[in-house]
Amino acid sequence: MKFKSVFDIIGPVMIGPSSSHTAGAARIGRIARDLFGKQPKWAKIYLYGSFAETYKGHGTDVAIIGGLLDYDTDDERIRTAFEQADALGLSYEFIPETAHTEHPNTARIVIGDDEQELSMVGISIGGGKVELVELNGFPLRLSGGLSAILVVHDDRSGCIASVAKCLADQQINIGHMEVSRREKGNMALMVIEVDQVVGPEVLTEIAALPHITQVTRIAD
Repeated sequence: MKFKSVFDIIGPVMIGPSSSHTAGAARIGRIARDLFGKQPKWAKIYLYGSFAETYKGHGTDVAIIGGLLDYDTDDERIRTAFEQADALGLSYEFIPETAHTEHPNTARIVIGDDEQELSMVGISIGGGKVELVELNGFPLRLSGGLSAILVVHDDRSGCIASVAKCLADQQINIGHMEVSRREKGNMALMVIEVDQVVGPEVLTEIAALPHITQVTRIAD
């Protein structure tokens, strides 16, 4: 079951006409910004399926840009997100695609600045809910419904156990966890959804563990 309450069915408090095309799109954009860790300078947004067909009429485009500007789904500034982006120097391009995807409401967001670049694929599954299915080429399944941490690490024995122990020592319960890798012995990605807020001191402790290269937190 994707819906846990009547409010999930009705949809979120939001700006725009559609919980899937507007609220979900804004959340996808905002998660991409959270993962990037700062305001990007440019964005390329590839839209698939229903997103590609109706993104202008349903406000998907302005919602994604609003998310990239760190606006929540009910933020009135979403209506003027294009103007705000131009004022901040955020350049953006929307690219409708015809390729088939697993879900009709799919967006690939590629953002960057002079120092780094990030690629993320998100889908809007209804009621304003989203799932992340790819990050920088790593397959994953992140619902966005819980606080989560993403840990990039070397594919070595003991990494998962050391991160899990660090969370357990702080009484942080793991609700869901996935690990993916591109190839054996190379780089891997840990996706951990947790029931409690992970504070900065815990992130610092995890980042200091052997074979850990990056730790990112996503708020619920």
